[in-house]
Amino acid sequence: MNNNNKFLEFRSKYPKFIYDSFDIEESDDTINVTYSFIIEGLSNFKPSWVFQKPNYFNIDKFGRDNFNILVFNLGLVELVSYWKITCSPTIEIRAGFLDTKQIEWWKKLYLNGLGEFLYINGIYDNLKIENDIIDSQGIPFMTIVNSSKRNCAIEKVPFKLEGNLIPVGGGKDSVVTLELLKDSFNVNTCYIVNPRGASLTTANIAGYSEVYAPKRTLDVNMLELNKQGYLNGHTPFSAVLAFSAYISAVILAKQNIVLSNESSANEPNVEGTNINHQYSKSLDFENDFRWYCDNYLLENGPQYFSLLRPWSEWQIVREFSKHPQYFKDFKSCNVGSKKDIWCENCAKCLYVYIMLCAFLEEEDIKTIFNKDLLNDIELKHIFEGLVYSDTDKPFECVGTKEEINLSLNIYIRKLKEKGKEIPALLKSFEILNEETFNKLLKQYEVNFDTKNNLNETFKKCLKEVNY
Repeated sequence: MNNNNKFLEFRSKYPKFIYDSFDIEESDDTINVTYSFIIEGLSNFKPSWVFQKPNYFNIDKFGRDNFNILVFNLGLVELVSYWKITCSPTIEIRAGFLDTKQIEWWKKLYLNGLGEFLYINGIYDNLKIENDIIDSQGIPFMTIVNSSKRNCAIEKVPFKLEGNLIPVGGGKDSVVTLELLKDSFNVNTCYIVNPRGASLTTANIAGYSEVYAPKRTLDVNMLELNKQGYLNGHTPFSAVLAFSAYISAVILAKQNIVLSNESSANEPNVEGTNINHQYSKSLDFENDFRWYCDNYLLENGPQYFSLLRPWSEWQIVREFSKHPQYFKDFKSCNVGSKKDIWCENCAKCLYVYIMLCAFLEEEDIKTIFNKDLLNDIELKHIFEGLVYSDTDKPFECVGTKEEINLSLNIYIRKLKEKGKEIPALLKSFEILNEETFNKLLKQYEVNFDTKNNLNETFKKCLKEVNY
């Protein structure tokens, strides 16, 4: 059965998804959260989170109702991983209450955050816009209803916030943020969900011997249903990160949640659409999340923004190349993340390789990768998706085609200057003429996207970097 038919069959067979409840257990040093989601007639799910609790934080002192609201909202983004199994047309909220504006906010996140999932599974073919988004059977794509009158208005909580919570994934972007914010080291905390080798190691290299590391556990029933052929695919993990980081910033009394998302994250993967693998890393989501926090979470609470938003990926790689202490330990490959390796066969690996080749010498590249990826003809299809305008960009966290082309032009110039052979994947690559190359290079040398949420202190931090 193809996924088009699965989508319609599952929606018909399982018309309701229920966000039933959540449970919070507080011990001396942890806060344990368990959610209860139900797909009627199919399965129950109980994913969980464990947040470390410092001795200065107390839920009752903060306000138990207030903390419940923060946990409730994390559940609203957590549920998308389970809802997508059947794409049930109705989501019933029993664990809390959403007003009309909140419902529209969440519907936007679910639709855009699942853009890749809907595209890859062919579900977009079954959707059309008629006042609301409906499927080919005339049923609204998603209806969110409340079955609770529970008050979800958060009370004012006066408390002092200081310093930065910095999500660290173990890749080049968060490394650059850690280095840019080293002057505020004493009030910074690294935030890592389910830490892996590269995330811990890069934080340690930056000087953070301890990190704040909540544990997120997926329900095994979801994993089993995935194996059985129910709908599966990419979900907006960065949105999960946003809400969980917000709770963590409250627990730690941090003033800022400082992301490492660049301006390139705003570019869609499929031309002529809004389908973006990185939607929850985009400025659109960042602005929406800030609005949601201001209106439905804490007044004057933690501020969420990306420090690197004014920069392109090209500029981030250029800055990363100044810090060789990270070269052998950082990892950006999602395929190899569980083994803490570069798989050297995916779009992310090839992309990072291309970008680094523009700035690093051959011996440094060998410190990172075990082979010359640009000589691997098996990667030709991926290469074309990264480089050429008439092919869709791979569904990965990669930069724009323009900056990838700029990096390749710099690399080819370096090879020619040294009299070295051009790699196999670049044999037919058309280099830019001198005028276009210089124009593009100048553009990226001084690029500073003004569409960002940085205050003057953080803007200064970027502008003081000496190029």
